[in-house]
Amino acid sequence: MNTGLFIPCFIDQLYPDTAYHMITVLKKADELARAHMQFHYNPEQTCCGQIAFNGGFWDEAKHLGKKFIKDFVHYDYVVGPSASCIGMVKNYYPQMFYNSALHNENNYLSKKIFEFTDFLITVMKTDDFGAQFEAKITFHDACAAVREYGLTDQPRRLLARVKGLELVEMNDSDVCCGFGGTFSVKHQAISTAMAEQKVEHALDAKAEYIVSTEASCLMHLQGYIDKHELPLKTIHIADLLAIGLQKVP
Repeated sequence: MNTGLFIPCFIDQLYPDTAYHMITVLKKADELARAHMQFHYNPEQTCCGQIAFNGGFWDEAKHLGKKFIKDFVHYDYVVGPSASCIGMVKNYYPQMFYNSALHNENNYLSKKIFEFTDFLITVMKTDDFGAQFEAKITFHDACAAVREYGLTDQPRRLLARVKGLELVEMNDSDVCCGFGGTFSVKHQAISTAMAEQKVEHALDAKAEYIVSTEASCLMHLQGYIDKHELPLKTIHIADLLAIGLQKVP
């Protein structure tokens, strides 16, 4: 099986280590599952168009979408570390490309593209890598992950298998962190108040880390944490799992 690695522009530009860590975990899962998958990175890939689409620039979003489909349609599977970007492809591409020249190609792609944790559980049927990570963590269910992509218990199933990890649920784990892309710029005061509430819930849970599938949420929360010098860190689940693998003897 040839699997395309979708590295969202946000990850590529700001958190490239998360992309490398996702690949590390995928290769370990392939080894354990004996799936014999081949992972491929297309260096010509760009943005999925979500930023333009959410900003109302639909023609520009469609232009990026056309390139995205052509870049990824030939793979058996596509996997990426962002449910918001993949939710864009699954939910809004069908509208943009309905009855177009790319109608069939998009329908095929939408069935073969997966968020990272969902891919591990649903496609690779693997949830235990023998990873070790000594910490008390809480999990943030990102809006897009839950409502756009439909992620359920996949991340928690993976976290439950990490040795030394204690998961403590915080209040309102599925309430928005306040980032929302341009929302955080246009409505700064509201956005900051929402980040404050999320961080306070994590602190009340006495967590050392906030874990999520969404780097954009974590960036927003880490900014608030750093500004107020709070005893809390954020980490993407791909980073946590990969670092946990490095600690295995």
